[in-house]
Amino acid sequence: MSQTDAIVILTTVATMDEAGGLVRALLERRLIACGTMCPGARSLYRWDGKIADEQEVLVLLKTRAARLDALRLAFGDVHPYKVPELLVLPVAGGTDRYLAWIEKETSLALA
Repeated sequence: MSQTDAIVILTTVATMDEAGGLVRALLERRLIACGTMCPGARSLYRWDGKIADEQEVLVLLKTRAARLDALRLAFGDVHPYKVPELLVLPVAGGTDRYLAWIEKETSLALA
């Protein structure tokens, strides 16, 4: 396994359509190499003084730390939530071919 600057971003949206739109917009900007949409998530959270209980789609975004600042800015444009979840998980390692693919697909030279 290679060392890497790859990261996984966790976020949620309300529907698969929103998830698809978010992932496509980020792919088109080359901010991510891949977005995996996991329907059927259930989130309980406090919002405006009340406990909310919502069905959501969990979205896993694969990218590099070098693209994080641009990704944060893009969330303001393309994420449907007022306060979008954007949690960054470092990747400790992975296969050389997969990590190289993430780097290639998120290269600034291609943007």
